This record gives sequence, C-alpha cells and structure tokens, in this order.
Amino acid sequence: MTQNLFNCLQELTLSEGKKIRYYSLPTLEKNGLGNISRLPICIRIILESVLRNCDGKKITESHVKQLAKWEPNAARTHEIPFVVSRIVLQDFTGVPLLVDLAAMRSAAKKLGENPELIEPLVPVDLVVDHSIQVDHYGSKDALKRNMEIEFERNHERYQFIKWGMQAFDTFKVIPPGIGIVHQVNLEHLARGVHQNNGIVYPDTLVGTDSHTTMINGIGVVGWGVGGIEAEAGMLGQPVYFLTPDVVGVNLTGKLREGVTATDLVLTITEMLRKANVVGKFVEFFGEGTASLTVPDRATIANMAPEYGATMGFFPVDDATIEYFKGTGRNDDEIAAFQHYFKAQCMYGIPRQGEIDYSDMLTLDLGTVSPSLAGPKRPQDRIDMADMKNRFTELFCKPVEENGYGKTHEELDQRYRTRHLNAEEAELCTRLDTNIPDESCLPDNSGRNVTEMVSNHPTPSTETQDMQLNNVTVGLGHGDILIAAITSCTNTSNPSVLIAAGLLAKKAVEKGLSVKRHIKTSLAPGSRVVSEYLTHTGLLAALEKLGFNIAGYGCTTCIGNAGPLAEPIEEAVVKNDLVCAAVLSGNRNFEARIHPNIRANFLASPPLVVAYAIAGTVLKDLTNEPLGTDSENNPVWLRDIWPSSEEIQALLKFATDAGTFRKLYSDLTKDHPLWNNISSTAGETYNWPPSTYIAEPPFFENFSLQIDKQDATGDIKNAYALGIFGDSVTTDHISPAGAIKAASPAGKYLLDNDVAQADFNSYGSRRGNHEVMMRGTFANVRIRNLMVPGSEGGVTLYQSEGQETEEMSIYDAAMKYQSQDIPTVVFGGKEYGTGSSRDWAAKGTQLLGVKAVIASSYERIHRSNLIGMGVLPLQFINNDSAQSLGISGSEKFDILGLGDLKPQQEVTLIIHKEDGAQKEVKLLCRIDTAIEIEYYHHGGILPYVLRELLNND
Repeated sequence: MTQNLFNCLQELTLSEGKKIRYYSLPTLEKNGLGNISRLPICIRIILESVLRNCDGKKITESHVKQLAKWEPNAARTHEIPFVVSRIVLQDFTGVPLLVDLAAMRSAAKKLGENPELIEPLVPVDLVVDHSIQVDHYGSKDALKRNMEIEFERNHERYQFIKWGMQAFDTFKVIPPGIGIVHQVNLEHLARGVHQNNGIVYPDTLVGTDSHTTMINGIGVVGWGVGGIEAEAGMLGQPVYFLTPDVVGVNLTGKLREGVTATDLVLTITEMLRKANVVGKFVEFFGEGTASLTVPDRATIANMAPEYGATMGFFPVDDATIEYFKGTGRNDDEIAAFQHYFKAQCMYGIPRQGEIDYSDMLTLDLGTVSPSLAGPKRPQDRIDMADMKNRFTELFCKPVEENGYGKTHEELDQRYRTRHLNAEEAELCTRLDTNIPDESCLPDNSGRNVTEMVSNHPTPSTETQDMQLNNVTVGLGHGDILIAAITSCTNTSNPSVLIAAGLLAKKAVEKGLSVKRHIKTSLAPGSRVVSEYLTHTGLLAALEKLGFNIAGYGCTTCIGNAGPLAEPIEEAVVKNDLVCAAVLSGNRNFEARIHPNIRANFLASPPLVVAYAIAGTVLKDLTNEPLGTDSENNPVWLRDIWPSSEEIQALLKFATDAGTFRKLYSDLTKDHPLWNNISSTAGETYNWPPSTYIAEPPFFENFSLQIDKQDATGDIKNAYALGIFGDSVTTDHISPAGAIKAASPAGKYLLDNDVAQADFNSYGSRRGNHEVMMRGTFANVRIRNLMVPGSEGGVTLYQSEGQETEEMSIYDAAMKYQSQDIPTVVFGGKEYGTGSSRDWAAKGTQLLGVKAVIASSYERIHRSNLIGMGVLPLQFINNDSAQSLGISGSEKFDILGLGDLKPQQEVTLIIHKEDGAQKEVKLLCRIDTAIEIEYYHHGGILPYVLRELLNND
C-alpha cells in the first residue's frame, strides 16, 4: 500500500495530460520539515528515496526528519537507509554475485522453500566488459581475434551468466563486445526517472565498480559498492551510509582553445585530492559548470574515486535533456524526466549562494592547461610542457622518494632487442616476473599503491611477436611501449575522440607514423564510437597509425593490455629499463597497466596519439617537433592539433539518436560468439563440475534461526594468521591476476586436470570458492611480517608444544580450522584500499578469520568484512601491531562482544609466549545498528535469506 507521509504524495501532469503521482519535496518543506530548497541537489534526491520508501521498519519517520534537516557542518552520526532504483554490475564482480544468488536459491530449495523467493527486487544489469584483453593489435582483425580468445577463455563463465538471464526476471545481461558498463549505463541504461505502480521517482543506483560515479554526470545519484553490499541492495535491503558532507565546487570561466575535458578532469583530480574530499559528496555548480557538455561532466564524474569522493555530482539541466534526446531515449520518458525535476525544484545548475554546502572550492576553467598525470598516481598532474623534465627528475630521484633511483648517465643509453627467430630467449618475462616493489612508498601515500599484476588473464599463446619478425628494436628509458585509447572516462566523450581522429588524420597527411613495436590500441566504450568515427572518416586515419579497434571493453585501463613481444619484455627486464605507457584511462598505479612497464601516464586521446608518434616521454612536445614530414621538414604538435571549430563541425555525427537506437535495440544481432553459447535452464542451477563456477559453502548447515550463542560469543585463544603493514590493498588480499603453478590455487587447478596454459586469472575464477580461498593473501608481493623478509602468501603455523612451521597461509588456515582454532589478521593504515573486491572479505571468512585488527580501513572493505561476518576492529591511541610488539607468536582474546553497540570499545588480551599478558582497547568498526544485525547473522547474505524465507 502506498503511504502518504507528511501529505507529500502529489499529482504531476506529464505530456498529453497523463497524470502520475510523486513524493513532493517542496511540499515536505512547506509542511515544516526543513529548509529543503537550500539542500544540495544530491541530498534532496536521496531524501526523496527515504521519504518514498518509509515503511516504519527499516526506514522510519525519524530518518526522513533527520535528512530533511541536514546541516552542512553537523557531526555525522546518523545513518541513511537508501533504497536505490536499480543495480549495475560488471562481469568480474557480477559473476560471483550471481553465484551467491544461485547458492541462495539452492539453500531455499534444500529447506523446502520456494527458490523463486530469491529474486532481485530492483532491475539489475550486468555488462560483460572486464574479460577482453589486447592479445592482438594494429590489424583489421584484432577485434575478431581478441574476442575469439575471450570467449575461449570464458566459456564456462558465460554459460553460467546465460543461466542467470533465464532464471531471474529482473536480471538482464549486456553481452561481451557491446561496451564498457559505465558508458553503456550513460548512453542506454539510465532513463532519468522510473515509473512504477503509478509513482514517478528519480533514477538512482549503486554499482559493483568504483567508476559507477560516471552516471553522476546526468544527475543520477550513484556510486560504487562491494558486491556483497550490491547483493543486499538488489534483494530489498537499503544501502546504509553515514550522512555525508557535501563539498560544492564552483566552476567559473571557460576552457581555453586546445584544452580538453581530460586536461580538466586531471586538474580537478589534483585539486580535490589536495582538498581531501575523501568519503564526501562533491556537487558541481556555477556558470562554468553550466557551460560544460554532458560528456565533459561525465568525464569529471567518472574520476570521483581518483579524487577520493563518493560522488562527483552534476544536477539536471537543459544540457542533460539534450543529451537524452541525442542518445535516442524516447520522447515520453524525456518529457517525464524534465517535468519531474522541474516539479521538484531540482532543475538547472545552481548558482553561487543558492545552496548550503559543507565547504566550497572554486576553479577557473581558464586556468586549465594541457596535462598528463603520472607516472604512478592519477592525482599527480603534470603540465605537458613539464613532462620531459618531470620524467628526468623522477628517473634520478631515490626509490624511497618515489623515484627510479637511476643516474643521469643511464638516461640516454640504448639497448637492442634480440631477433625473435634467430636467438633463444635469455630469461622468462611473463606476468609474474619483475613486478615492481612497492615497499618504497611513504606511509602517507594514500592510494599510491602497487596494484601488482592486475586483471590479467593468462596470455594467449598467439602473441604479437610477429611485429618483430626478423628485426631488432632499439630501446631506452622513457620509450613508449603502450599507447592506448581506452576507458569509459574518455571514450564516452566524443570531443576528445574526434580530436584524436583529427590529429591522426593530419599526422598521416604529414607523413608521420608510429613505430610498429609500440602496442597501440583503440578500445571504445560502446559501438556508437566506432560508428561515428567511421562516418567521419577518422577511424581509417587512426588505423593507419596502428589504433585499430582491439575490443569493446575496459582492456588496458584495468590492466588487460596483454603481453608485449617477448624480445621487448626481455630487453626491458634484462636492462632494467624504465619504459612508459600512455593511455586515456583513469588509474595508473605501478604495474597495473603492464607488470614490466614502470611509468604510466594518463592523457587525453589526442595526446595518446601524439606521444605514440613521438615514441618517448623524453620529448618536449611544446618545444621539439613530433617528427618530420615526407620532405624532411619538422612537424610540430601545434601543426596537427585540431581546433575547436574542426571538432565542433563533426560532433553532430556523435549525437545521432537513430544510431543509438539501432545499436542498442538488439544486442545479440550479428553476435554468433554469444548466440552459440549454450546453457542450462531452470529456477535453480545444477552446479555441473567446473573450476570456474562452484556452489559456495556460505549456506552449509543453514537454518532459518540464528544460533545466539555463536553470534555473540567472545573470541578466545586465537592465533595470528598474518601481520601486514600499511596500504595493504584488496589486490594483496585477493589478487585478480595470474595464478602461479606452485601456489595453493595452482596446485588445486593442476589436481583438477587444468593445464597451466588454461589457468586464466584469479579475476576470471571468482565464481569458484576453492580457487579464491586458496588465493586469499596469496599475492606474490604481499609481505607477512610474521615471516621477516618473506614475500607471497606464507605464514608461521603454530601448535601447542611444537615448533612453528612455515607454510602457505591457506594450508595453515585449514589446519587451524580442522582444530576449531580461531584466527585473526593484523593490518596497518588504509587496510583494504583499492578496488571494491568482495572476495577480499569472502576469502578472509572462508579461511576462518574471525577478526581483522587494523589502524584504519578503506570504506568498502570495512563494510564487506561485516557483510561476511568478520569483525573489523581498529587500534586507538596510536597503537599498532608494531608499537605493541606483536610478532605472531602470541595468543589473543577479544572480549566484550556479548552486547555489541555501534562503534563501542572492546578489549584485546595479548598472551605472550613467556606468560606475560597485555590488555589493549580497540574500537569496534561496526558503525551502524544494521551492521550489528548483519554481524550476528554471520553476514548480509544469511540475514537477507532468513528475512526473505521467514517473511514468506
């Protein structure tokens, strides 16, 4: 039954006289609930959801009143229960989520309940975009060959996804080869408003990818969460978070000629990182904001994770409506969208003084200059004019100061690769070798962490070595080896892609070229891009420089750059070369792009093309020519840089509504690779033998009632499974990259008759808990301080009266579990930073870890630990494992868990080997009342399953 709290349910007349109801925020203000018209727009949209979904249970009148009276600088103690309109997933995080849904259905069936009670209550869209890798490049058939390899690698995963499509009514899939989740969301999935049961309400969402914030560019409230949190959201649970600060950013002026949206977002990222907007909402306002195109806004919103904000929000205005028209949305929904936001007094970009923000910052767009960012962090912006000097400075800077520790004399040294066919390889260079050492990073380096070998599948046996057949290549420091137009951050923005195409066209006309050994690729975020680049004749120019389409997916930006030619990698490793990648992505942590490329620079698509032509970052593109033309005359960057008028003249090809409708109307048309995937049918999955997809043990011995004694007991006589330092990332905890044959996961696969060549990656096997629990804490670069000097997932196993024994963390965890001995993990600052990887929490739970004790946590990982029933505890009073002298030889008790309250103190008792005892206070980082419930149930999933089955 529809409620009418505070008499806010009003009638709205849409086009052609159609009437529909909505929850009116102006009426809420009129009825004395608060000065709502002064609230940031993003807070108002969340307030509407709280008001509309108020049920007196999870969401109460007090929640509405608290948020309606939001104060810019109040203490942040109230939690907001936010029910979103829909959920978006990418495949690396979406497949394990689908596995959990299938397991919940299996558990319901075993209990004699109706499995179909487990059904997403809001629309869910899974976009398969994370699995394609650039194995082939620089040729017309690169896309076809890369997709064939993708489907070969991921056949079992795709079969399972197809089962999910038919099993769940509200679960939709965008197949591989269509685009990147955030660009598809922007261009197609987002509808502005939803209409359901006679009520119209705004589009809101969470997504299982950090860059879900891209959708903020069209006035949609949404951000990235962990898979566990998203799963609860799709099954009817609110997303809970503390009331946020909202920082207003006033953009003034306009961009200068020759400056791109990428230059702007790198400047904003630098500025907001310095302003410390971490964990806050950011809302853009002012005349400069109003002057930006929607794709420019989306580019800025996309990089909210890089500047640290939960969101980078742009309100709805006329530009938003025009974008919806140009991308093929239908007239009725566009009219409803516009009518609704006008009725709510949320239409238009606010001007200075109209909104109360927690803090305000100003940026004059006229001060933005051509920029890159790197070589290790997206917030480290470099003026293009300073690029050569900055690289030279870092080259000679000590490693402990984040430099490369080289001498100036080494900078100009050149080395030749061997002939591919004429000589034998001197060393192995693939994937798990020469991974840079992150130990040099300062304690306050924030997210400047090595992401190791990120989302790399096992390389294809057919590599691009043919690019070096019978030739050798001279290599040196600063040489560019990868140049990639990649990532939804920029490929969603026609202005920078058209600029790249125009620059390529002029370069080709001048006789410029790119060396064949540079791995060039174009990976659009949707098929619309290739359509307008083809119609404008610019794709052919890009192809002549080697920028052929390599895939419609994340590719290089998430680390799926693929291998370089073996002689090149060999020369880089053998001579310890500091070579470079230039890409139009959003993250460039060391070794993320490629394990053997140590300097990675973010840049606009036209600058990616320009640097590919230059071939090195040791060329000052403002004072040195890019190359020479056919008559040996110097060609400067300014000679081929497109004007804004040239770009504007072609933009109409990128806003053809008919193209969007055609390409998004039938996603399986002319897609034999996807259409030929067969799958099982039925409401429950039959769990055939597979090393990709397996029924997880989360619901073993599941009952509809919780065991109160198990749920509230103290932790006693626990051993430490690991002691880790600062900035341990989710990739350290649960790697996404290559699986080593000697690792517990590798041994498991070999024991199950999987050849090493078919291992694929941890990321692709997230649907199999046997692989993932063995991979937990198994990253080749994690350092367990219990074993000084060690790297990789090793620990010391302890047993009463016996010598400690060094073994894998997995093996030790299994031994402890077999004896019912609890374990704990110690961490430093920013524990769990990096990607929102739910397996970092799932794997921790499956290893039998009862609590993690750290100096501080990344937001999503803390939430995910609770979501899996693992207790997150935090040191206080400047305590740490190191300051307390914890070595791992001790036993531990954690007391005071019997009647947990949010953020209460608990007691850690440290029992030393010599019988000494120390008592330490810890802060329990269960922050909200609902998290207490989750923890007592053993996690979100058991909580939700009990609620669904008990309420039926």
